[in-house]
Amino acid sequence: MKYLHNIGTYFLMIGEMFHKPTKWSVLKKLILKDIDDLIINSLGIVAFISFFVGGVVTIQTALNIDNPLIPQSLIGFATRQSILLEFAPTFVSIVMAGKVGSFITSSIGTMRVTEQIDALEVMGINAVNYLVFPKFIALLLYPFLICIGMFLGILGGLVACMYGGFSSPEAYITGVQMDFDPFHITYAFIKTCVFGFLLATIPSYHGFYMKGGALEVGKASTTSFVWTSVFIILLNYLLTQMLLS
Repeated sequence: MKYLHNIGTYFLMIGEMFHKPTKWSVLKKLILKDIDDLIINSLGIVAFISFFVGGVVTIQTALNIDNPLIPQSLIGFATRQSILLEFAPTFVSIVMAGKVGSFITSSIGTMRVTEQIDALEVMGINAVNYLVFPKFIALLLYPFLICIGMFLGILGGLVACMYGGFSSPEAYITGVQMDFDPFHITYAFIKTCVFGFLLATIPSYHGFYMKGGALEVGKASTTSFVWTSVFIILLNYLLTQMLLS
């Protein structure tokens, strides 16, 4: 019953997010601030992880197909498929659940502990719209981060091939272009949009409805990371089953 109540409260929060909107002049500043906090400040970690994981995927692929009968272009093909279909949309989203999700939960949870949310509600402001809606709008730009992750992951694989001597750049690029299916990009961005919605709402829910003091803020951040990761993995399975099977 507790979980059903929590799920019901979560969907009520989502509905409340679009109700009684804050003035646009105020909302615009909040959205720009959240874009800076959630998207721009995440560029570094996404770029770093994507580049080196792309290199690792390439190295592992090359070492496991070390057979003269297998064309070297398969390395680029396998790297592209791994990056586009799974690594960029899913693995990066789990990393972002730790970075962005914890930030959202702790910032909203701190406002709850210090009674700033109560003050907003006393002034007649829809606190859910004021706090959660700008984060939802900011994370509509989340596919932009995934685009960078895809590009740098494939680039990292190319660099690993060149400096590791696993294949020639020409063979790698040929593999990246081989049997390309445009729907895989669509599939990746459908997942990205769903994951972006989860990243905006689940951490906000745990921050907004938390109870206690400063210690509970940390616990709420951990809980939000766990549940966001769980739902990302579950929906990743369901979306893959529906879109690719």
